[in-house]
Amino acid sequence: MNKILAQNRAANHNYFIEDRYEAGIELFGTEVKSIRAGNLNLKDSYCRITKDELYAENVHISPYEKGNIFNRDPLRPKRLLMHKKEIRKLQAAVTREGYTIVPLSVYLKKALVKMEIGLCKGKKLYDKRDSIAKKDSERRIQRRMKQS
Repeated sequence: MNKILAQNRAANHNYFIEDRYEAGIELFGTEVKSIRAGNLNLKDSYCRITKDELYAENVHISPYEKGNIFNRDPLRPKRLLMHKKEIRKLQAAVTREGYTIVPLSVYLKKALVKMEIGLCKGKKLYDKRDSIAKKDSERRIQRRMKQS
């Protein structure tokens, strides 16, 4: 059973999620304690590939209250741990097909902090409107089903 610590809800609104991957995160001790306390924000975050390594950018981990001198910069790039073969596959999709890699959620798996990342394609404004209209119609149908 995985305990979800943070989710990027805006990702589902702004992107079509084609594929999902699980990656470990290279963190320091005070960052792990802060994440377990729920001080994590994935809003406006993205991933980039540099020299066959995957990094999560703009993932904000608030400084741990009792961490004093051991706290790190809250917005420093966090290295994600994946197999090189998977990283190369992601890099090929990003460069050739115009995809983006976006963090979707951070969760605990046993005692480890993991990040779910998605290979995403951006939605246009009319796509966003279509998905909102579809959700509204599904809600209306559910309400009618409950009433009858």
